[in-house]
Amino acid sequence: MTPESHTLDETDRRIVLAMDEDPRIPTMMLAQRLGLARGTVQSRLEKLAHSGALRANSSRVTPAALGRGVSASVSAELDQSMLNQAVDALRRIPEVLECVAPAGDTDLLIRVVARDPDDLYRVSEEIRFCPGITRTSTSMYLREVIPYRTTGLLEGGRA
Repeated sequence: MTPESHTLDETDRRIVLAMDEDPRIPTMMLAQRLGLARGTVQSRLEKLAHSGALRANSSRVTPAALGRGVSASVSAELDQSMLNQAVDALRRIPEVLECVAPAGDTDLLIRVVARDPDDLYRVSEEIRFCPGITRTSTSMYLREVIPYRTTGLLEGGRA
C-alpha cells in the first residue's frame, strides 16, 4: 500500500493532529484524550505506518541538530537509461534527505544537507559523480520561512 492509496478518515485525522501537538504521547494517553479505545488507536497507527502515510520518527530530528546546518537543492540531469543506478548511488549518500523526479527539464531534484559551504561542495560533487548523472546545479537555502507542515491539510484545508 502506498501513501497515496491510503485516505485518512476523520478518526485518522484526529489521531494524527493530536500526535502533531504531542509527538511523544503514549498510545494509551492518546486514546483517552480522543475518547477512543486503545486498540483502535494502536491499529490505526500501525495501518498508517504500514501504508507509508506516516513519516519515520527519525525524520523529526532536524539536520542542524546533527551538525548539518546547511540545506540545499541539487538539480540533476541524467542518462535516462541509468536512472536505477543513479538512485541506488544517491541512497548511499547520507546527506541526501530526499530525491524526487519532477516534471520539466530537471530529471532529479535532490534535497541535501551539509556542515558548511565547503561540505556542501563535497556533497554536490559526490552527487555529480554518481553513475548516470551528467550535470548538476546546486541552490543553497538561506533560511526556512515556512517549516514542513501538514496541519492545514489535516484540518480540512481548501478543497
